[in-house]
Amino acid sequence: MTAAAGLKRLGFALLALVVAGGGLFAARSLLVSTASVREQALDEIHAVTGLRPVLRGPVEVSLFPNGTVSFDDVALGDSKTPALTAERLVARLRVLPLLLGHVEIADVSLERPQIAIDLEPDGHSNWAGLITSLAKSQKPGAPRPSAFSEMRINDGTVTLRDPQNGASERLDDVNFSLAWPSISKTFGATGRFVWRDEPIDASMTLADFSAALAGNRTGLKLRLSGKPGKLAFEGAIGIKPTLKIDGTLAADSKSLRDVLAWTGQKPLPGGGFGHFSIKAQTNVAGDTIGLSGVNVDLDGNTAEGVLTYVVDSRSTLQGTLAADKLDLTPYISTARLLGASNDHEWNNTRIALDGLTGSDFDLRISAAKVIVSNAEFGRTAVGVTLRNGQLVVNVGEAQAYGGVIKGSMLLADAKGGVDVKSQLNFNDVNLETCLDQLFGLRRLEGKGDIALTLEGKGDSVLAVTRTLNGTASLKGQNGALAGLNVEQLLRRLERRPLSGGGEFRTGRTPFDKIAIDLKIVNGLAGVKTMSISGSAVNLALNGSASIPQRELDLKGTAALVTASRPGASPFSLPFIVQGSWDDPIMLPDPEALLRRSDAAAPLLDAIRDQRAREKIRSAIERLTGAPRADATADQPAAPPKGE
Repeated sequence: MTAAAGLKRLGFALLALVVAGGGLFAARSLLVSTASVREQALDEIHAVTGLRPVLRGPVEVSLFPNGTVSFDDVALGDSKTPALTAERLVARLRVLPLLLGHVEIADVSLERPQIAIDLEPDGHSNWAGLITSLAKSQKPGAPRPSAFSEMRINDGTVTLRDPQNGASERLDDVNFSLAWPSISKTFGATGRFVWRDEPIDASMTLADFSAALAGNRTGLKLRLSGKPGKLAFEGAIGIKPTLKIDGTLAADSKSLRDVLAWTGQKPLPGGGFGHFSIKAQTNVAGDTIGLSGVNVDLDGNTAEGVLTYVVDSRSTLQGTLAADKLDLTPYISTARLLGASNDHEWNNTRIALDGLTGSDFDLRISAAKVIVSNAEFGRTAVGVTLRNGQLVVNVGEAQAYGGVIKGSMLLADAKGGVDVKSQLNFNDVNLETCLDQLFGLRRLEGKGDIALTLEGKGDSVLAVTRTLNGTASLKGQNGALAGLNVEQLLRRLERRPLSGGGEFRTGRTPFDKIAIDLKIVNGLAGVKTMSISGSAVNLALNGSASIPQRELDLKGTAALVTASRPGASPFSLPFIVQGSWDDPIMLPDPEALLRRSDAAAPLLDAIRDQRAREKIRSAIERLTGAPRADATADQPAAPPKGE
């Protein structure tokens, strides 16, 4: 017999076997009661899920060519508040058991199910029966080890409700495959769902399904991926006696601000909170999430440390982070003290602090270098606390402007605006750079100390300046008043008092010491002390400065230290300083200049004497030919010529 003939006979034999098997199955399908198949399928579903199916629509049984049972409009659980309802439940039957006369379900498909998960105060849910039944079916020696172990959810909706906290979440377009194979300990779930209009791909694996159902510790792998970001966890989970999870967590997102908004959180005011990634060893115990060995990156700022997140009604974050460099520019990019179109006026834009409510945090941050806009700080250690809508920044130490900054600042959401408080000390700082970047003052050079204690309220920076109260002091040494040469002015006026000041708003006025002490009430800074002393010139001033208007109204005396001639007193001159503090005007006292002039002093004395003033007026009238006003008033008008 040839090989071709042998293959031909084998093919006929296999065909005969298939035909015989098909005939046997078809014959068996005629003998098996569809009602019996339906009832056995219902019993099997009840045994596996722990939830009794409630049929509210027609049932269709098909035994050939494929064994399936289809239930339309079915519910699982309590008939009044079922845990699950589906437009259709399709149970696919195993072939061999069906040939032997009993029903075993291979897998179940749910078409457009509505799944409700209601959390109870004791931590359980309305699905406790399913967990119990699955746990029993997974025990060794279970009476039905062949129970179905795969379920597919097609186009479903899952609603998670927590009546105690008034919370509710909904997942739409749920398409998942759940599998707990009887030949393996594992449980796997893979699929996709839509949460808050964003599709998310998800997968989860439990290393020991029976242990997980019993609440014992087992391995866990979780993956979530979507447009908002990615999250991966690998570790272990257990729920007895309380929830405990530990393992490695990794997450990243293109925009943390978008993620916070997507999850229903209010991002902090200002800018920043873009690209974000974190990797840490995670430990979850109850409602506390502990992160150790944290490596976090936010907007290009990388830091390491430990974090603790408490999941309660306010969601509190605590921790300590250290970084080599922090660039805080993105977070203050929307905060401007001065107006965008005019850097000589305070910003009048409304301050919004919506993101300061709803969550709390307490962070300790240290960095070797900190960049804030065009300012650069050295070693810095700060504590940032947000609690009950109050943001407090405690500066333990910040190396800046060539010196050290210490103090605290508070920013709180208040009725009608914000509440601002600050207590800052600048020790041995570069006055020119510090005052320029903080207040836009560019006239003072040198090194010194600045102390500020301020508080105010308002809906904008301008409004806050109108309510400012507190004190301010400055002590400096070895510096200069930039753009102002007081010595040159005094020397010129001493020689020629009536020659005019000329152009003196250039150059510098060096000083050895400067002392300023201000008391601020409702935005008006009153001068308690303001003195400048140097090797050539001494100045003393008093008056006030309007902080909202950024204007000065000062009076003072400028005096040369040394006299121009032996035996003479040093020249001194009263003056006033008025106008914008960005570019003030300094004017010498005109009466003092007249007195200093040899030619003008007699004239000034004469003007003050009534009789002399009359003689001078009469002489001026004779020279100019103008009649006296009082004489012409008493005489009738002269008739026109020719009359």
